[in-house]
Amino acid sequence: MALKTLSTFLSPLTLPHSSIFNPRIPNSSYTKPTIILCRLPQSQQTHNNKTPLAAENQLPEPRPATVGTGAAAPTPGDRFLEHHRSVEVAKLIVKENKKNKKKKEKPLKVSTAVACCYGCGAPLQTSEKDAPGYVDSETYALKKHHQLRSVLCGRCKLLSHGHMITAVGGNGGYSGGKQFVMAEQLREKLAHLRYEKALIVKLVDIVDFNGSFLARVRDLVGANPIILVVTKVDLLPKGTDFNCVGDWVVEATTKKNLNVLSVHLTSSKSLVGITGVASEIQKEKKGRDVYILGSANVGKSAFITALLKLMAQKDPVAAAAQRYKPIQSAVPGTTLGPIQINAFLGGGKLYDTPGVHLHHRQAAVVHSEDLPALAPQSRLRGQPFPNVQVPSENVAASKYRSSDLNGCSLFWGGLVRIDVLKVLPETRLTFYGPKSLKIYMVPTDKADEFYQKEVGVLLTPPTGKEKADDWQGLETVRQLQIKFENVERPACDVAISGLGWISVEPMNRLVKGSESNSEQAAGELHLAVHVPKPVEIFVRPPMPVGKSGAQWYQYRELTEKEDEVRPKWYF
Repeated sequence: MALKTLSTFLSPLTLPHSSIFNPRIPNSSYTKPTIILCRLPQSQQTHNNKTPLAAENQLPEPRPATVGTGAAAPTPGDRFLEHHRSVEVAKLIVKENKKNKKKKEKPLKVSTAVACCYGCGAPLQTSEKDAPGYVDSETYALKKHHQLRSVLCGRCKLLSHGHMITAVGGNGGYSGGKQFVMAEQLREKLAHLRYEKALIVKLVDIVDFNGSFLARVRDLVGANPIILVVTKVDLLPKGTDFNCVGDWVVEATTKKNLNVLSVHLTSSKSLVGITGVASEIQKEKKGRDVYILGSANVGKSAFITALLKLMAQKDPVAAAAQRYKPIQSAVPGTTLGPIQINAFLGGGKLYDTPGVHLHHRQAAVVHSEDLPALAPQSRLRGQPFPNVQVPSENVAASKYRSSDLNGCSLFWGGLVRIDVLKVLPETRLTFYGPKSLKIYMVPTDKADEFYQKEVGVLLTPPTGKEKADDWQGLETVRQLQIKFENVERPACDVAISGLGWISVEPMNRLVKGSESNSEQAAGELHLAVHVPKPVEIFVRPPMPVGKSGAQWYQYRELTEKEDEVRPKWYF
């Protein structure tokens, strides 16, 4: 009987706990056997030979904690094993979660397999004649197999002959004309840049430095290195010292905390500074693709044309690329898609990208027909007060031709109004921007009436009464309190996004050797600036332009660490 009981007690359904070896569990002379009961679910018994494929990838389920009393009560070893299994399962779950987080979808790089117009980057199509990328059916069929990449669309042909054909709408787009592409769609085409290893050549317009800088450029390019190219420096006033301007640009750039390798002052028209950019690109490219990035109408296509022209002297690949270069136009939004250019002998591609359309620039609020008026065509000449036009019907014209600006309002075309609230008697305002925008001055108490009467006539843009009737007016007003500490130098620049800037000088020095009657060495100037609603106003340190700029500009003393980190500029 005792033998029978013993054999039953040691049946396969029982397992002595001492058979589980673990060095962390202390040995004991006595071990209590634990009964393990096994029961399979009905479904598992039926399908024990068929394992679903999905189950193979599932995580193991943790076993329920051992429960019981008396002889079935869990031992310290049982508790240890259950805890160990729970920890292992938790580790597997955390590991799988981390893998899933890493599998985030990245924006796909724009495919270059689709045939696009080499002038604007729009996909070629034969259905809509007025839309970008249109070519007639015969041309498309003739070049379908081998030569579609050498086709120029109908819109680009018109743009090359001076026609103003806009295609971009939406936030940052342009009113008037047909709108085939939204500004947001063009920005999405650049979203893949932050996930790629690329070299970014970022262009900034010196005339609209703050408005075209792209303050959130890091959202587009990520941590990729940047070569900053300042364009159109040939438009700066005669006698400008570019040593001062280069230092001013680097100072402004350093405050943006970007990964800028170097700064280059350039002119695509005269090819000044382009050689330095080409050398820097070859030095820093390192097999990566090079993307030309910038706001709309900053001069990207013109810069690429100048770059290819210089590179072609030594690189046969760049020479061949000159044949099919992007189209140049005064219309913002000329480029509507990434344009791949085979420009490098040692690998890597050059890409012209669609301009980033910014809603806070003047180009976003004027009619498409008025866009040429916003682009300076020749060297800037500062227009200082009192050399402004005063309406002949103004009775108090003689008073306002004097040097005292207090109580006056100045209109810069129909786009900007400046109310002079409190300044020194000899304060001087100098306007730098397109010559087509005339400056008029009236008493502030007559300014509203004058604007309503003359907008679209004297005050243009908008041009014509029809556009003036749809004009929203100067809805944004910003009060400026400008502090100055030295009357011998400008207090600041007031930059209007997409237009130009106004230099604010406490003292009028129009007549050489004139002596000021004011004894005030420091103080505050009060102005009110009116612009259309989305347009931004920037108050910045004065840009040292003209012959006088080199006289008053002061170089900041740098520490040894600042000198090492600070990007170098070239001209």
